[in-house]
Amino acid sequence: MYDAVVFDNDGVLTERTDRDVLREAARAAFESFSVDASEETLDDMVAGVDPTWVAETCDRHGLDVDAFWRERDEQFSTFQCRETEAGRKPTYDDVSVLDELDVPLGVVSNNQNATIDHLFEAHDLHGHFETWYGREPTMESVRRKKPEPHYLERALADLGASSALYVGDKASDVRAAVAAGVDSALVRREHNRTLEPDPVPTYDLDSLHRIPDLLEI
Repeated sequence: MYDAVVFDNDGVLTERTDRDVLREAARAAFESFSVDASEETLDDMVAGVDPTWVAETCDRHGLDVDAFWRERDEQFSTFQCRETEAGRKPTYDDVSVLDELDVPLGVVSNNQNATIDHLFEAHDLHGHFETWYGREPTMESVRRKKPEPHYLERALADLGASSALYVGDKASDVRAAVAAGVDSALVRREHNRTLEPDPVPTYDLDSLHRIPDLLEI
């Protein structure tokens, strides 16, 4: 039996933010430094961002890396909070399963701390979780994001978990679980129906409603 369950957020608990919204957030970040970034640069700044690439981009435009990244994350959080308030970042229907789980729960997301806090407040999720981690607005947090196990290991320590399950929707979630030494569950949504993660997750789920059964294994 698992003694804790930790969830990713975007694509698992709440719907993902539209990519065009995130591109506009990236544009706003560059514009705050009077930089007219190319469309390709904006695309590269949305997800899966590599710290080395960020440093090279900032050097090319004469920007301080830490100052730029702080602005980038603040803009991303601001835009996502607006989407939430407008009803365009709801929870998935099967999040109702949280009421059925009687083990300690946590959240580990690559999204910003400020974004996660706002989502939890907007959707009244705080009461379900004993701990949650998003990223701080620093480049160091980018180096520590999944698939690195840093934040997942912190959450597991907070929960005092010795046998936990991590639930995500991306290959990086599965890799983070493996690195942290815990089992993984990949929940299938519209955006990842054909995903074939490597390594293979411990469980492949069509709904979060499958999780109570896993706690009895």
